[in-house]
Amino acid sequence: MPEIKSFSEIRILVLGDVMLDRYIWGDAKKISPEAPIPVFNVRKRSECLGGAGNVAANLAGLECNVTIIGVCGQDDAGTSLEKILNKKKIASRLCKSKSVPTITKTRIIARGQQLIRLDEEEITPCDEILKNELLETFEQEISNHNLMIISDYGKGLLQTHGLCRTIIEKCRQLDIPVFVDPKNRNWEIYRQATCITPNFTEFKLAAEILSGEKNDLDAGIHIRRKYELKWLVITMGAKGIRIIDDNDEIIEIPSVAREVFDVSGAGDTVIATLAAGFASGLNFKSAAELANTAAGIVVGKTGTQPIIRDELILSSQMPSGYFNGNMQNRENRSCKIMSKEAASFMIQTWRSSGDKIVFTNGCFDLLHPGHIHLIHQARFLGNRLVVGINSDASVKRLKGKTRPILGQNDRSIILSALSSVDLIVIFEEDTPLELIDALQPDILVKGSDYTPDTVVGRDIVESYGGKVCIVSLLKNYSTTGLAEKMSRSNH
Repeated sequence: MPEIKSFSEIRILVLGDVMLDRYIWGDAKKISPEAPIPVFNVRKRSECLGGAGNVAANLAGLECNVTIIGVCGQDDAGTSLEKILNKKKIASRLCKSKSVPTITKTRIIARGQQLIRLDEEEITPCDEILKNELLETFEQEISNHNLMIISDYGKGLLQTHGLCRTIIEKCRQLDIPVFVDPKNRNWEIYRQATCITPNFTEFKLAAEILSGEKNDLDAGIHIRRKYELKWLVITMGAKGIRIIDDNDEIIEIPSVAREVFDVSGAGDTVIATLAAGFASGLNFKSAAELANTAAGIVVGKTGTQPIIRDELILSSQMPSGYFNGNMQNRENRSCKIMSKEAASFMIQTWRSSGDKIVFTNGCFDLLHPGHIHLIHQARFLGNRLVVGINSDASVKRLKGKTRPILGQNDRSIILSALSSVDLIVIFEEDTPLELIDALQPDILVKGSDYTPDTVVGRDIVESYGGKVCIVSLLKNYSTTGLAEKMSRSNH
């Protein structure tokens, strides 16, 4: 896997169809007496960025500096978009329309399965006033960025006459690379982009319309030449990624995906990671390999969820074949280490399937039988066990400058090998209070060296009907004791 560089100095501008993805979680256990339809009992609602917003969220997750330009309505959904963008520290330059509503997709999910999706949208190009406002905003921002991403979801914005061509031509004048994720059947508007990243279906459609070539490889070469692209990158699902470069060389990168759980937003992750890697100085093939790895991570999540830089780093430390091994169940085959946001989403999926969520936390430095005993007891209290792990900086503040003995990535990987553990989240704070508030487990578990009154997060858990459980500890086991014993043996 290529080196994962720091992306914190990179500035990327995203322009495209920004959407709000809403999720309604619950269950459907009975049939309505009014009609032969299920009755859906709402348990929880959540919102996240969709469309071009998800591209920006992926870049923010990789710790890039991101600015997004798009259109939203003057409505509640537009307000929600702005709040999420601010929370993710994405600079928002959204133009607000009085006549067009914010594009919103609402998914109803019961027991981990989508029942229906409700779309609120008006697919139409921008009027001249809104087009000029978008271009003015683009002109103000582009020179401050290293790379431009155009995220075309076919909702009308990029079909606005002259908009896409003006953007690409201006970027070429400034020598700023332009990466495009296409949904438009008319690729003429993308001419002379640096790179286009269609999925295989989009590529086949373009091949049939534009080239007349029957052979996929010849068609790809023809399309790249016809539209004067430096690279054509085709995402091919389980077959990985195909690159056709400006020398007509074809590079095949095989998939590293785990079991596919949900492909929502995988294309957004590919273009975001590819752009971040390229802008950071990786050669194009290495950037594509990084994007391929990122795609393999996000398809193992539920719903539209961005990649997180730490997930990429942890993935690079997994042994070869970890994701594609012959283990018998998805939990063992998948990487269990997630960001707080990804964990929250996964927990909603489990909960919608009726699972009871258990949470415990600790430093877990030098895993010993006492830790294993605690984890096994916690797991038996519910259906899914989530473990919070103190980051290296947090452990150092709590335990002293000689700790941790093992880094947070090593500790997480060791814990992920335990079948009792379903999910791991690293937290930076000294206590798991913020993490508990975000995940809202049904049961919070601590060892018998605590009393209920001293358990951090007890008030939060009990406020929504959860409970705290104190479990027994094995005597004479502690990481501090082991560390002291090791220190004495070295002198």
